[in-house]
Amino acid sequence: MSHRDASQQTVRPEDPTADDLMTANAPQGITLEVLDEETAALVYLAAILAGGSEAQVRGALAGIVGKVRTMWVEELILQTYLFAGFPRALNSAREWRRISGVVAPDVDAFAIDEPGERQRAGEATCATVYGRFYERLRVNIRDLHPALDRWMVEEGYGKVLSRAPLDLARRELCVVAACAIAKQDRQLHSHLHGALHAGASETTVTAALDVVAPLLDADDVRRYQGLWARVLGK
Repeated sequence: MSHRDASQQTVRPEDPTADDLMTANAPQGITLEVLDEETAALVYLAAILAGGSEAQVRGALAGIVGKVRTMWVEELILQTYLFAGFPRALNSAREWRRISGVVAPDVDAFAIDEPGERQRAGEATCATVYGRFYERLRVNIRDLHPALDRWMVEEGYGKVLSRAPLDLARRELCVVAACAIAKQDRQLHSHLHGALHAGASETTVTAALDVVAPLLDADDVRRYQGLWARVLGK
């Protein structure tokens, strides 16, 4: 079926597969020893959504139809607003609906709306990502502004990154891609650590950086390789 044909159909989101349900039940509990093709495609898409042109976004979305499960694509689009802003998230969602033919669900079954639950989930997810640096992070962000600390935990890590349909390891690999293409070195350094803490192996994170490398300048690639070496203590 051509992408033109797909975009003209109205398709409901597919029923969760066994893999989807396993992921949904254990958002922080998987280990990625290698970068499989589906995850590599998701990481590439994360970089394009965060920093690509409109034409690149359309091309990348068209290219992943049928290759990456719908749940993952939609969760990536939702989390894009944290790292690239609402305009990119909205435009990506609009193109995804048009290209894939998948309509939005009637309700958000994975929303974390109760404030206490959102706070607890956010603290747990943020602590997983930052490990032994977590308490220092909270102090540093509070020193910038208490609102930023609250938003980081409740909005970023609670409302968005704790959502069940996409596991934390893959989310962190996508954050690495978004930070790399946006040239946000400080955040990239943190989320390289975070990807390891969330269950991605050294081999997997290296492969994810390789996926993004063709989209970067040579100087950026060298700098990010240096960051990664420092994370690994090399």
